[in-house]
Amino acid sequence: MFLQLDALTLRYPATGLGETADRPAVDAVSFGLARGEIGVLIGPSGCGKTSVLRSIAGLERPESGRIVLDGRTLTGDGVHVLPEQRRIGMVFQDYALFPHLTVAQNVAFGLHALPRAEREARVARLLDLVGLGHAAQRAPHQLSGGQQQRIALARALAPQPELLLLDEPFSSLDVDLRERLAQELRAILKQTGTTALFVTHDQLEAFALGDAIGVMHRGRLEQWDAPYTLYHRPATRFVADFIGHGVFAPASIVEGPQGPRVRTPLGDLADLAECPLPDAFAGAGCEILLRADDIVHDDASPVKARIERKAFRGSEFLYTLQLQTGERVLAHVPSHHNHQLGEWIGIRAEVDHVVTFPREA
Repeated sequence: MFLQLDALTLRYPATGLGETADRPAVDAVSFGLARGEIGVLIGPSGCGKTSVLRSIAGLERPESGRIVLDGRTLTGDGVHVLPEQRRIGMVFQDYALFPHLTVAQNVAFGLHALPRAEREARVARLLDLVGLGHAAQRAPHQLSGGQQQRIALARALAPQPELLLLDEPFSSLDVDLRERLAQELRAILKQTGTTALFVTHDQLEAFALGDAIGVMHRGRLEQWDAPYTLYHRPATRFVADFIGHGVFAPASIVEGPQGPRVRTPLGDLADLAECPLPDAFAGAGCEILLRADDIVHDDASPVKARIERKAFRGSEFLYTLQLQTGERVLAHVPSHHNHQLGEWIGIRAEVDHVVTFPREA
């Protein structure tokens, strides 16, 4: 692996304001990134994702564990390389552009050691890469938030860092712009072959950017996986609940003529090739994860549900539905199916990935 974290643990001192240092901010986190890969850490506020980023950058000194970049130990085994010696670039939430410098001068800020001609050529190439070659002599405040973010990215890429770290760089931008910039950023990073680690709390950004995504909770890394696997095969109940729209419905695993089946309020599900079937489920039952895209509106279905809430999302509604047996499920329904609150509609389960968890007390 190009970047490797092994059992990284970081603990902040107690503040004396009722907080304690008993629970680490980062708790034995391990993951790796291959050269040229883009990783994303996602999780709720305070989960430790930014602390991981700061540890990799050398801005925090972990209590234990190792950080290795391209075979060189940056932290661990008695080593702690200073931030300025790590060849790591960083893009912050607030861009941190210099208002008294032009766009080109901002990008060239870390290139003073290069000959002038080489410096100017690299700045011009990077500004063209981020689509701002025409704005080289303008001041940062004359540009939009999205353009300023691209300047910050060009400046971070200019010294040709071995690794690029990005800490919620789109958090101050509107939702539509964030999603578009995330796609543009991925294209730029792939074009330059840059290995990057991105921190966000926004799932759309994470899925738009990441080759691998890690979900953090209370300092621990719950799962590190490809985006598709993370969504369809969540390893823990927290990941299943945090990613996407879904609910947990009571279920049980029963034996049938063709093998085990999961009995749910929406009927039996038989495609269990990859479904975990722990022996403990047999007596106590289990719960099945039903995502909104697992529930299909079908007027011919014998299973009926009452619309409790609906959220209009342009091309679709997100319906909250209550079954006749009392359980609630979510469903994405095309927006031309504009049913009223309280109306009963037919639904059926179309579950390609059966995911079960032990039933909570």
